[in-house]
Amino acid sequence: MTDPGQAEQDELRVRLERVGERIRRAERRAGVPPGSVRLLAVSKRHPAAAIRAVARAGQQAFGENYLSEAEAKIRELADLDLEWHYIGPIQSNKTRGIASHFDWVHSVDRPKLVRRLNEQRPASRPALNCLIQIRIGDEKSKSGAAPEELATLAEAFAGCDRLRLRGLMCIPPPSPDESQQRAWFRQLADLFSSLSDPPAGWDTLSMGMSADLESAIAEGATIVRVGTDIFGPRDP
Repeated sequence: MTDPGQAEQDELRVRLERVGERIRRAERRAGVPPGSVRLLAVSKRHPAAAIRAVARAGQQAFGENYLSEAEAKIRELADLDLEWHYIGPIQSNKTRGIASHFDWVHSVDRPKLVRRLNEQRPASRPALNCLIQIRIGDEKSKSGAAPEELATLAEAFAGCDRLRLRGLMCIPPPSPDESQQRAWFRQLADLFSSLSDPPAGWDTLSMGMSADLESAIAEGATIVRVGTDIFGPRDP
């Protein structure tokens, strides 16, 4: 894809601004300071040229689900000061690429991944920011650790000096009902608060997407992940 034309760039900027306005309104309703919630622009299946246009509009953090696709984009956009987040399920044979190229990973869900990411994180890079993905709603088809596994999984980070455990992530079952949305997110927030000996820097709840970000912010989200409402429909 060539660079978007001016009309397309303007549309991307407007979409980004609209999402930003939603976040700011939700922050006010939740009674949290402005800027408490970070926007992660989910760029999977969107070309590097579109990411560049959104970055020009002021967005820095981008989320990717597929390693080979992300690696190509990271190379192409290396001239920009971007922050890359890996948010998809992690296969063991993908940990080296994730450890090498990303600033954050949201989807750690078993101790084996902790060990591999720590061993494979280059010493030349800062510690990799990690979130534990929790399976809220007990959907067996989804990735994530069971809530009762949190303490054991958090302990796996002890002594991993190339990793920094920051908090939790979830993708709850979709629901159009705001009260149900909030109930799912409250479960993750309660679990976040329940860790008896949290590590330094335990400060992040990655939860909420386009359809439910207001509910997530009301329950304490610090990162919301938005794709289509910024980039439009994904490439097939």
